[in-house]
Amino acid sequence: MSEGGFDNCELCGSPGGEVVWENGICRVVMVADPDYPGFCRVILHRHLREMTDLPHKERMQLMNVVFAVETAVRCLYQPDKVNLASLGNLTPHVHWHLIPRWRDDRHFPQPIWATPQRLGAQRRRAVNGRQLGDEIIAALRTSETRTAVSKEIML
Repeated sequence: MSEGGFDNCELCGSPGGEVVWENGICRVVMVADPDYPGFCRVILHRHLREMTDLPHKERMQLMNVVFAVETAVRCLYQPDKVNLASLGNLTPHVHWHLIPRWRDDRHFPQPIWATPQRLGAQRRRAVNGRQLGDEIIAALRTSETRTAVSKEIML
């Protein structure tokens, strides 16, 4: 039985997509959705149901990854908006969806899980996993630098 009491958790049993980056806490996967290039998930490696089940330090580390992925997606895809969602109703395993959105995408302004608002959407260029992984690393380094500078200022 996995931690938290869930057998057969989809995110414990498989990567959940193409892994583009990972560390000891989580992995970032690309979701194969041609209508939403850049759609990623940040998935906690171990099975927990809620963000508040994580110790504070790990919670902050996970959110730093979420923010780095958002930064990378914005840089590479230039979306009009990025949706962040942590639902877990069907898969109660801590994970975040990062979904680039455009005013002319199939569902805008509704969530991508809602009824489409238009038949088709303009096809956007896809970026390979390596490029996204490199941008995530760059964003994490920038974040770490800002954090170090902030700590120095506070001392």
